[in-house]
Amino acid sequence: MRLYRGKIEIISEDIIRDLRASGDIDVEDAGEARLDIEAVLKEYLRLDREILEEAKNRMEVRGLGYSHLGKVKSQVGKERGAPSHDDVLPYLLEQILNILFHSHNISEIYAEDVDLRKKITPILRKHMDVENDLDREVRSKIKNLEEGTSDFEVEYQRVMSQIKDKRRLS
Repeated sequence: MRLYRGKIEIISEDIIRDLRASGDIDVEDAGEARLDIEAVLKEYLRLDREILEEAKNRMEVRGLGYSHLGKVKSQVGKERGAPSHDDVLPYLLEQILNILFHSHNISEIYAEDVDLRKKITPILRKHMDVENDLDREVRSKIKNLEEGTSDFEVEYQRVMSQIKDKRRLS
């Protein structure tokens, strides 16, 4: 599961709209409340990018190959208190709930934390779990190439890049 910058605005809109529609929250200013959630998601991406850059720097200093990136990134993430890959969804849920409870743009929250989590989780999953859909779409477009060949790999990356650009996921 991965958070894409192009999905942040959509996720924020969906969360505010769904919580308002179900009567779980009253909002002073929906646009500003949406921006509060966007800020949380953008901060996560900023932290993730910062960790990635630090990991790359450490690998360069140590002379490690690209195959070590995951391990080094994980180590840097632990040092900075960032969530592991498996903990991103609970981390983002917690951050979003915190901003909802502390935002001046949310006038009242009527639902319990558990209920809010149950409503926000599917929204995050829907917008973050797009890799399988992307893979299926790419493979359907290059089905004439044999998997495992260098032509397949080059074309797979090219088509994946095009689709991500089209969907604003880059």
